[in-house]
Formats: sequence, C-alpha cells, structure tokens
Amino acid sequence: MASEEDGPLVGRTGTLTQIQSDLRNAGPGGTSAVFLTGESGVGKSRLLRETAAAMRDADFAVLSGTCLDIGDASPLHPVLQALRQFDHNVQPADAGDLLDRVSQALREVAGGRRLLLVLDDLQWADRSTRQLLLYLLAGLGDVPLAVLAAVRAEALHGAHPLRKVLAELRRLRSVRVIDLAPLDREQTVELVAAIAGGTVDPEDAERVYKRSGGNPFVAEELARDLRDGRVELSDTLREIFLSRVDELPTAAYAVVRAIAAGVEPVGHEVLARIVPLPEDQLIEAVRAAVAHRFVISQQDGYRLRHRLVSEILADEVLPAEATALHRRYAEALESGDTEPDHARLAHHWQRAGEPARALPSVVAAARDAEALYGFTEAHRYWSTALDLTTGDAPERTELLAHAAESAHRCGEHQRALARLDDLASRSDAPSACDLHLRRARYLTAAGRTALAEAEYVHALDAPDCSPAQRASAAAQLAELLVHLGRYADANERAREALEMTGATSADLVRASAALGYSAAFREDPAAGLDVLRQAVEIAERSGHPDEIGVAYLHLAELLAGPLNSIEEGVLVARRGAEKASRTYASRLLAIAANGLFRVGQWAEADAVLDTAMRHRPSGAEAVELLLSRCRLWVGFGDAEQAHRDLDAVATLLAGGGARHVLPMLTLRAGNAMWLARWPEARAAVQRGLLETRSDDLVLIGILAWHGLRAEAEAHAAGDQVDPLALRRLKASVDRMAAGAHNAAVQVRAVVDAYIDLCNAEISRVEGRPDPTPWARAAGAWDKRQQPYPAAYARLRQAEAILQRKVKRATAVTPLREAYATAIAMGARPFAAEIVSVAQRYRVALADDLDTVPMPPPEPDPGDELGALTQREREVLAALAEGLTNREIGERLFISERTVGVHVGHIFDKLQVRTRVQASRVYLTAA
Repeated sequence: MASEEDGPLVGRTGTLTQIQSDLRNAGPGGTSAVFLTGESGVGKSRLLRETAAAMRDADFAVLSGTCLDIGDASPLHPVLQALRQFDHNVQPADAGDLLDRVSQALREVAGGRRLLLVLDDLQWADRSTRQLLLYLLAGLGDVPLAVLAAVRAEALHGAHPLRKVLAELRRLRSVRVIDLAPLDREQTVELVAAIAGGTVDPEDAERVYKRSGGNPFVAEELARDLRDGRVELSDTLREIFLSRVDELPTAAYAVVRAIAAGVEPVGHEVLARIVPLPEDQLIEAVRAAVAHRFVISQQDGYRLRHRLVSEILADEVLPAEATALHRRYAEALESGDTEPDHARLAHHWQRAGEPARALPSVVAAARDAEALYGFTEAHRYWSTALDLTTGDAPERTELLAHAAESAHRCGEHQRALARLDDLASRSDAPSACDLHLRRARYLTAAGRTALAEAEYVHALDAPDCSPAQRASAAAQLAELLVHLGRYADANERAREALEMTGATSADLVRASAALGYSAAFREDPAAGLDVLRQAVEIAERSGHPDEIGVAYLHLAELLAGPLNSIEEGVLVARRGAEKASRTYASRLLAIAANGLFRVGQWAEADAVLDTAMRHRPSGAEAVELLLSRCRLWVGFGDAEQAHRDLDAVATLLAGGGARHVLPMLTLRAGNAMWLARWPEARAAVQRGLLETRSDDLVLIGILAWHGLRAEAEAHAAGDQVDPLALRRLKASVDRMAAGAHNAAVQVRAVVDAYIDLCNAEISRVEGRPDPTPWARAAGAWDKRQQPYPAAYARLRQAEAILQRKVKRATAVTPLREAYATAIAMGARPFAAEIVSVAQRYRVALADDLDTVPMPPPEPDPGDELGALTQREREVLAALAEGLTNREIGERLFISERTVGVHVGHIFDKLQVRTRVQASRVYLTAA
C-alpha cells in the first residue's frame, strides 16, 4: 500500500497496468518476471508497492525483500527477509541443498496460489540471490512464481555482475525489462500542481521540471518546498546528490563540474578546452559521468540530467575555482573558428568578474534577440548592460532607450515607463516629441488610455515634432480612438495621418486599419473591409510582426464583432496570431475565443484561451484575455473565478476605454445576476451608461440588455425595480434605435437584435408577459448564428406562454430547444434556470419523462463531500478513477489548467494533500 507521503501516481498508470499484465502471463515454466530499471527516485519502489498491493488483492501470495549494499557477506538476504514475513525462524540453507530448500520454502508460502516475489535494490543482490533467480525463472524450482524487481540503472556500469544476469533473463519469453524514464514536462507540472494544491505559478512549475529533470522523487520534494514556502534546497536532496557525486571517479567529477558551470549544451570541443585531459581519458570520463546518470550525451553536446547538480556543486566549489572555470569558458569560446555565441560569451565574462569584456557581448546578444523578435530575452540583456555601466557612462542613454523599448515589447509596460523616466532625466535625452510618443505607446499598452491620448496630443503640439513623428502620432492616436470606441474621432485622425508626408509603412498600416474599421462601422462595410484588407497586404509586405498584428487585429475584430461574420473573423484571428508578435498574438487569440463563445463552441474557446495564457500576457493584451476567459467563467457558472478575473481586469485597466470597460461592467452584471445580486448588477450597468463616451452601439446594446435583464430578474424575484435606472436604460434603447439608422447595414442588424432583447425585457419588467417579442428576438439571433441569446430568448418565450396559461403545448418546443443548447455549451446556470422553469410549470424536457429532473438534494451535514461544488464532485470522481488532469479535462470539456484549480480546491476542502488521499475520501463517502 502506498504511504501517506506518496504523491499522485502521475504518468505511470499505463506502466502499472502493463506490469500487472506481464506478471499474470506466466511462461511455459509457470513463471514470469518484470525488472524495472531507472535512476534513483524515478518511481521504481512506488511501482513495486502499488503492484504488490494490486496482486495481493488478486489473490497472489506476496513476499517482499530488499537487497543490502554489503556484497556477498549475507547470502540470500532479500529472499530470506521475505520468507521471515511468514516464518521468523527461517535460516540460510547449506550450500549443497540451497536452491531446493529455498524452492520448497517458497512453495509452502504459496500454498497453491501463484507467488509474487518483490525485490528492491536488486543491483546489490548477492551471488546466491542472482543464481536463485536464474534457477527459479528457468522453471527448475517447480514454483508458480512471478518476480518483480527494481534495479538502479546508475549502478549497472562497468562489469557489474547483474548486467550478465539480466542479459540471460532477457532471453526468456516470460521476462520483461522496463527502463523507467523520467516524467516529461507536462507530467511533472501535473505532479507539482497536485502536491502544491493546484495553484502553482507556471514559471515555478517549469523551474521544478528543469531542476528535477522529470525525476518524480526530486520533483515531489521541490513541490513540497514550493507549497511550504521554502526557498533553499532541502538537506535531503542535497545529501542524496552529494553522496552520488562522491561515487564519481575523479576525472568524471571534473567533467560534471565543468558542464555544471557551462551553458548547456556544452560541445565536446569546448569541454576539451575546459577539462585538461588527453582525448581518450576525457572520453572515458564522460562515459563514466553518463553511466552514473549525471550527464546526458546528445548530438549537440552534453547536458546535466538534473539542473539541481549545478546548484549543489556551486556551493562545493571555491569562488576562485568558479571564476577560473568561467574565464576558461570565455577564452575557449573566443578562440573558436566560428562567430562566438554572444549570449554564452557574455554570461561567462560576467561570471569571471570581467564586466568591461562582457558588455560588448551583452549588447550583441541583445541585438541578436531583437533580430529574432525575442524581446523578453532582449530586455534581459539590455537590463544587464545597464547593470554593467555606471550612471555617467556615455553609452547609458542609448542603453536606456533600448531597455525601455524592449520592456514595452515584451509586455513589461510599467518597467518601460520607469526606464523612460530615467531616460528623460538625462542631459542628452531624446526630443520632447519622441518622449511623448514613447510614453503614449507605453501607456496605451498598459491600459491607461486617457493619459495615452493626452500624450499623443502633446506630441502633435510639440514644436520639435518632425513630419514623420507627426504622422506616427496621428496614426497611433487613430488606433487608440478605435479602441476607445470613438469612431468619428478615429476616422478624422486616420485621414490626417494618411495625408501627412513622412508616414512609414507602420503608420500607413495603423491609419488604414483605423480608417477601415471606423468606416465599416459607421458608413460602408464593403469599403471599410477593402481598406482593412489593403492594410493587411501592406503589413505582410513589410514583414514586421507588429504591423501584421495591427492589421489582422482590426480586420478580425470587425468581422467577428459588428459585422457578425464570426466564423471568418475567427479564422482571420487565428491566421494573424500565427504571424503576429507575441503581444498581438495574444489579443488575436482573445478575439478568436470571443467568436467561438458567440457561436456556442465554448470548449474550443476554452482551449484557445489556455494556449493564449501561456504567452504570459500583460497590460492591454492581458485585459482582453481575462475578459474573454471571464465570459466562459460566467457562462459555465464559476462565479468565484469570474470575480477574480474581473478584479484583475479592474486593476490592470486603471481607467481604460469603452472597448474594455463596457465588457468588464457587462460581465460584472452578468455574474451578479447568477448570484441573485440585483443591486450589484444594476450598479455595474449604470456606471457604464453614465461614464461611456463610446459611439459603439453594439457594446451599449449588450450593456443595456444586461441592465434590463437585471431589473426584470429583480421584478420576477419580488424585489423592487429602480425607476431611475429603468429610465436611463430605456433612454439608451432609444439612443440605440436612433443611432442604428446611421450605422452600416450589418451593424444595424446586430444592434436591432439587441433592441429586440431590450424591448422584450421591458415587457418582463412591466409585468406583461408577451411571447411575441421573445420569438422575434430568437429569430434575429438565429440569423446571427449566435445560439446563446437565441436560447435565452426561447426560454423567456416559453415562460411568457406558460404565464399566460394558454396554448401550453406551444411552450414545450422552445423550452426544450433552449435546454439542448445550454447543455451542449456547458452553460450550467442557464440550464439550471431552464430546469427550474420547467419544474415550476410541470413541463417535461424530454419525451420519455413525465416530469423534469429534480435538482440535487441539499448536502447532508454528515456528508464528507458536502463542501464540494457539483463540478468539484465530478472532478473528484474522475480523479478517483486514476485519470490524469488532461484526461479529466477531456471528459468534462474543461481545460487542464481549470482541472488543476478544481483539484486544489478539493484538497483544501477535504483537508488532504495527495490524490490518493482524496480518492480514499471519495470512495469511502460513495
């Protein structure tokens, strides 16, 4: 049985099943065997314990023993240890009848059943034990025997006697040797998340994987340290690795120490310059390091199997030794025949204590990273270059400018603004216009749009503003105004930019995109789309990922949003995400997810967002992804996660434009409504109506619908309707109706569909149930191919029919259609509301049901699972089946990350630490 300290058995369930199957399938002599080989901590002993427990349950007689590292001093120690579990008086046999005596003892223990002999640390087996295994597995002992043994792979180097035994045993058809590999990245992250409670930062999980090399024991120890807030490496791990290091031959130790100080992979030619050994001795030393499982030899060079080794050895090496090693590395890299790797060279000169020699390489590495659009790496190098210079260094101004720009491009917008402030304070700072333009871009990306708009105006008014800078300011301001939903202003600024001289291709792309979007929304969609597609062509000819991102972003937004060509918009967004820079790729994926949400493909939208979140977004792109994800949380009914994401959005926005603020407030209202918090929903909507300057009638339509829906829900619940709020909402509907006449045809159709929903909600608020406006709204959203609002309208249509108490039969079809849509999308709270209406009016939601399904009973106070939500119960049930997070996600149509969050909540509520413990609680309660 697994111990209480065991972590979840991640990545091994298939292996466990295979082992049990192989042990059951006896060969001609009635025997079978599985030998597990692998490095220390890879999980061999755990598999031995799990298999022993399973085979005991399958009516095998099970004996277990462990070999000792004492050579042949104690013959047959592991077998005798196992036999003493049944007879404390068993003694070693005489040499003459050794094999027969042990065979007889094993037959007596088996008692007619098949016998499983489990042996751990077989690499230390004495000569007699090795002979006994060959004798028994050849069928000579007349014992129906299965053997399961674990062998440390790092011990099987040189002429180890067990290598010959395993070679002999492999010839038997009933013997299987399994080399247990470390966990891969995904499995390690799952293990870490399970132990640490499912709330581990992806960077922390990745760090554990790199340090552990996928070794489950090491990963578990590091995950527990992470969970408990320990930063320093535990003494347990340090002692384990140091004891293994001590076993290395001297030359192999020198190789391991040299590779630990290098930047992996370390090429053989470079290593030869670092470790002063003749070629044949160096190769033999590397071979020993590989055999002891410290080093991996690959085509591109040598790597440490566990990065922990470098951390441990760093404390064992004198500072002078480390400095000398890094200097030798730097000199070796510079003396090569090819262009040196600037990043490696900079690293080693820095560690060698030579900042002046490191600076040129750091700058070169930064430029190399920028050429590959690796702005995160570039920002790190520019920051390092600043650290290598003093405040009065003449090159510092240029370094600050690069550091600010790279911080902006990698999403560190606050850092970019701080660098810009440092740059502005220098005597040789760039022009005022340049600083205004930079600050405006950084503020826009950070979501501080009001300040950004003011900075663009300052740039345009600056006396030192050149024609090229003026064109850039106008084009970027036009793009910002589109983002703010002020299309008339955006149109004007875009035309200004296109008429100015000195505009770059980037300016042309931004101005054209803004012009096309505003024109399509306000006047002529066909003409606007033509302009936007021309902007895409200009951007693709430039080849710059940011310009490509801008053009695709506006085109995808327009198609998936106001023009309601959702499927085309999703395709454009995904295509653009493959070509754009990281920042724009995140925003494009948010558009794709929003489009998938509208057409009811919520599971796919969840997967797209899961991919986008791995980009580690920040600023405006983080806001858009969080809003997109929040739509799913609200739809799925996860109010807690929705509230958390909305709070994050509010923090990131610190102001912001209508394109972000109005969706945020709409989602706040929607989340509050599912929780029956009508005043909270009302406050969010009213704030949006009072503060917005947007002329985006679609965003206003969505907000107004949610406001009227909240008032209608309050009325239906017997709460008071707010007359002032209702007047403002009706005024907004009138404003939408008036403005729709001036909008493009496609935009007008979407606005009209929201007006239908609003008018239908007003009929609810005023207590006059009328199915006609709801039927009209359902038809309008069917034409728009948006199933959620169509299904919602059908629910209200059916409810209005049932409230009138006439033609009840006509309510069945729309109610069932709404329910089917809700179930298909996974809209749990919406489905629950439909069930509630059906129960209230005794309408069956399926032909074979006389009544609708009843809701689950209230949790029993004595129920151990009573604290869990329904979704958490579903996750726990799947977890108890032994499914991985990925498999649970596929079954329940949620992301793997979301499963990890649920698992963490389950651990907290059940007060358990492992999946095994959680499974026991579930099985006991069930």
